[in-house]
Amino acid sequence: MGLGDQAKHTMEDLGGKAKEATGDATDNEDLKAEGEADQTKASFKDAADKVKDGLRDVNKGLH
Repeated sequence: MGLGDQAKHTMEDLGGKAKEATGDATDNEDLKAEGEADQTKASFKDAADKVKDGLRDVNKGLH
């Protein structure tokens, strides 16, 4: 995973946390849910990139 991708995932996660906190503070359930979804999406993207990196490393070991 490149640093750019990692930074994007971190920013998406932080943005989600901010939305969730704002939604919680203002009793806006839609905004809170959107923030939680953004965090989940960032986590899945990060995990997918780690899997790709692992597969790439395995592939290098086979050649």
